[in-house]
Amino acid sequence: MVLFMCLAPLLQGQDSKRGPIGFVRMLNAVAIGTGRLEFTLDGKAVRPAGYQLGNVTGGIALKPADYKVVFRREGVKEGETRVQVKVGDTTILIPFAEEIPATDNQPARWQIRILKLKQHESEDKPTASFVSVSSEPELKVEIRQADGKWEPVFVKRLGIARAEIKQSRGYLSVRCKGRDLSAVSVGAAGNFVSVLYDDENGVLRSKTFQDYKYLSAE
Repeated sequence: MVLFMCLAPLLQGQDSKRGPIGFVRMLNAVAIGTGRLEFTLDGKAVRPAGYQLGNVTGGIALKPADYKVVFRREGVKEGETRVQVKVGDTTILIPFAEEIPATDNQPARWQIRILKLKQHESEDKPTASFVSVSSEPELKVEIRQADGKWEPVFVKRLGIARAEIKQSRGYLSVRCKGRDLSAVSVGAAGNFVSVLYDDENGVLRSKTFQDYKYLSAE
């Protein structure tokens, strides 16, 4: 599910047709905890109803500035970061939960971490960018190219692995360890992002979306 929205209070009268803006996108990969994920920018809730696991937003339009980003979910220590929004740029945020080992003073606990990605400018052909926040140190993902052959792509945890998509239309099949993941819907040249994450039961899942270029007028 892709959720589209625009934060009017943060835009302060500016929109995609008037004034310089940048964008933020978010994919919720926080599988630990209960209830929905809360996402705030400078203390304002982006979506008061919250986000379910696997939800991905469209481009959230913001005026150029430095923003404090906070993610909260019951049962997990909140995570925060800062995002510098620049004119015409898009930053992708992927919050996920990571277990913090026990120390002499504190027991083991879960905390939200945030992976930040900058928009990738693709050339004149489609590409796939695989990003992993799974607990696995490395994943061997396979994509089925137009000739029917499965091509391996090795994705390190918290890393990005890119592969050329050798077809201009249709669906690119994706699998890992013999299990099908969400296919990539290829409709034109561009960069397609596939985020790999563990669900509540530790099963590998993926969510794919096109890394659109959001344009803004100067």
